[in-house]
Amino acid sequence: MNNLHGLPLVAPRVTPTLDPAFRPAALATRAWRQALQHTGGATPVTLALEQSDGSVFHFHTELAPAGHALTTGNFSHMERLAKFLLWQRGGWRFHLTGPAELAAQLQAHFRETATGRFDSNLIGERVYDRPIEVIACDAASLPPERANVQALGRNLDGCRIGFDLGGSDRKVAAVQNGKVVFSEETVWDPYFHPDPQYHFDGIMDSLRKAAAHLPRVDAIGGSSAGVYVNNRVKVASLFRGVAPEVFNARVKDLFLEVQRAWNGVPLEVANDGEVTALAGSMSLGVNGVLGVAMGTSQAAGYVTPSGNITTWLSELAFAPVDYQPSAACDEWSGDFGVGAQYFSQQAVGRLLPASGIEAEAALPLPEKLKLVQSLTKSGDYRARKIYETIGTYLGYAVAHYADFYEFNHLLILGRVTSGAGGDVIIAGAKEVLAVEFPELAARIQFHVPDEQDKRHGQAVAAASLPKLR
Repeated sequence: MNNLHGLPLVAPRVTPTLDPAFRPAALATRAWRQALQHTGGATPVTLALEQSDGSVFHFHTELAPAGHALTTGNFSHMERLAKFLLWQRGGWRFHLTGPAELAAQLQAHFRETATGRFDSNLIGERVYDRPIEVIACDAASLPPERANVQALGRNLDGCRIGFDLGGSDRKVAAVQNGKVVFSEETVWDPYFHPDPQYHFDGIMDSLRKAAAHLPRVDAIGGSSAGVYVNNRVKVASLFRGVAPEVFNARVKDLFLEVQRAWNGVPLEVANDGEVTALAGSMSLGVNGVLGVAMGTSQAAGYVTPSGNITTWLSELAFAPVDYQPSAACDEWSGDFGVGAQYFSQQAVGRLLPASGIEAEAALPLPEKLKLVQSLTKSGDYRARKIYETIGTYLGYAVAHYADFYEFNHLLILGRVTSGAGGDVIIAGAKEVLAVEFPELAARIQFHVPDEQDKRHGQAVAAASLPKLR
């Protein structure tokens, strides 16, 4: 056992084949709770996260009492928890029923550190139009929990087009009264194009190809990584190369521009993670679904046990799953141990050197993934180790996610899970749950769509987002 600034870290019983230094967040939080049982009186606290629409989400935890040796871990525990909640649920103001000095430490983190400022800028200012605040309060002044939920998708009437925009390809499907009549995948490279006309032209090209297979277009639904409010782009990695002034002038209303180009037909754009979960819920006929897509980055989405979505962001690509301080750093946020480095093409590329597979450093990530997939087909044990490692990561991450989501069904998809490697990932995750978390192993069912649904399921589900007028 080592520690993260006073927070005890636990070596997993199932060690990732290529990453023995991995220290799962799930085990750290459980070790923290167990350690607090021996302090003679842990301090219960509530962290409430407020959104601009009035939604407030509560999360309950415990801290070490004043004067105890474990108090040095209080900040690390709360900072990692706040980080996870911020990217999982979203919001701009934290209310903390804990020590005022701890609230002040968290506020300083979001104002003065590079990773904290990144979170405050991207989530606070760009999504909710204000920087992150942390307020100390008592239980009496804690705002009550309240949430807005809405029905999502499941509309299959008429002639529809659905699209899914990824970092290495864009997918489109034409759907007529629930039947897929056309689907296509087109390679593109949107990340660092400075002119959003490139993105607009690519989207329009895919839509035109799909429309050619329909008698008319009644509605268009879209799926893409990022945060979208009323079809306006708040944050999206696809436009990372666009200058801020151009983003504000052109990108924010890009999908409204697409809608105008299609004569104002009903159009809805949602986060690709939400559409992942929707696709799973629709195809399986169940609710309480957490969807995880491993593609260019990690996408996630959630359908509640009652079949609705929340106002949560579920941007788990930035949520920490590894508490090892020397864990891999995300090249965008600068933070360590976050999901994108464990459940995406980035994870495959990162694990290549440790596997012993030689590849040119300049080879693009999609090509590195293709190399690993090809070697897996031929039975290469080095490639298998990569998938085994990701599977172990996933098992521990699922246990951590279960502290924040209520779900019995886990849908796994995305390009990284295509082919035999996906089976290895699932098997590894199940092994972790069986060994470390048997109560979750008995409850959570893993679901993997067939190859066609893996590659085009999100585009089809996206087509169901808009209601016809």
